[in-house]
Amino acid sequence: MPLPLPNSVLFCCDHNAVRSPMAEGIMKKFYGTGTYVQSVGVKNDMEIDGFSIAVCQEMDVELSRHRSRSFDEMEQWGDDLGSFDLVVALSPASQRRALDLTRYYHLEVEYWPILDPTGLGETRAAKLESYRAARDQIVERLTDRWGLAQTGL
Repeated sequence: MPLPLPNSVLFCCDHNAVRSPMAEGIMKKFYGTGTYVQSVGVKNDMEIDGFSIAVCQEMDVELSRHRSRSFDEMEQWGDDLGSFDLVVALSPASQRRALDLTRYYHLEVEYWPILDPTGLGETRAAKLESYRAARDQIVERLTDRWGLAQTGL
């Protein structure tokens, strides 16, 4: 049974360049603007990954304008961690950071172990397959948690 959508969700991963931007974009596409959705990384040392852009474009999810940011930058840009209802960590490092940062807040942190596709595959086609696998894991987790897309694909 799907759960009701929260008012706000923060997705996090290592660099905010692959998994968390995909999760942010897909959630916005599936469920519309009723839930405030953002993403961050433990670090901000990479730009959005081109393979992430490509596999999300296959679902009509636009990521090319995404700008990576870290937990530290998030507050500087006006988002207070305590204002989110749910933090979804997509990597072990981001889970540790989220739990550390949220110990003083009353909010839920979930860990979704999503494949890190970076470094997988030798050819472009093989790399795209790895990124599609990560994307599809995100889609499965979203629909398991909140039901089928409300805005349609």
